[in-house]
Amino acid sequence: MGSGKSTQTPQFLVEFGLISSKKGVIAITQPRRVAAISLASRVSQEFGTQLGQKVGYSVRFDDKSSHSTIIKYLTDGMLLRELLSDPLLLKYSIVILDEAHERTMRTDILFGMVKRAQEIRKNKSNQEDKNYEPLKIIIMSATLDAEKFARYFNTSTILKIPGRQFPVTINYASEPQSDYLDAALTTTMQIHMDQPKGDILVFLPGQEDIEILEKLINDYGTSLPPDKLKVAN
Repeated sequence: MGSGKSTQTPQFLVEFGLISSKKGVIAITQPRRVAAISLASRVSQEFGTQLGQKVGYSVRFDDKSSHSTIIKYLTDGMLLRELLSDPLLLKYSIVILDEAHERTMRTDILFGMVKRAQEIRKNKSNQEDKNYEPLKIIIMSATLDAEKFARYFNTSTILKIPGRQFPVTINYASEPQSDYLDAALTTTMQIHMDQPKGDILVFLPGQEDIEILEKLINDYGTSLPPDKLKVAN
């Protein structure tokens, strides 16, 4: 299980007052739009506010943020778009680059541009230009060469938060399966009937397969006691 860094870190920053009083928006990037939307929804619930108010998101063709937004989840591509019109990211006081280990050309360009914005704003701030405040950058990842990124961003501050580890046992089918849906159904029901009470996650390639297997399990489950089978998709 993860440490909750993607949902809790921006909330900690708000709670401890580590955002600018004038430009108090925290940007937190995600490599995929689904992650940006789901994380924003989760954090909004934890704040007890409607999505798009205190917490929002911005992905391609969909922006759910407002002037009251102080935590904004967005894809790498959307932050790059904002950099084109606002090279110094003046609307943000903190930029969190999440899942930094997923290196792509887009993220590498983003790292360079965000670093440049930070350096310029720092120089302007040192010159007592009140229109510029230092830009804070946080790099986060579950698996990352932290020292390499620390050198690049000229910082020595590295925090390592261990996740909770649980034993994992891998079991393989005794022979190749020609019908993965039938194999998934058989395995699921065997586990359900033979193992102690618990949850079962089944990963399938697409929505159609999920719906087919859900129907098969429900059909098969009609022969089981009412309290024996629950299916969520």
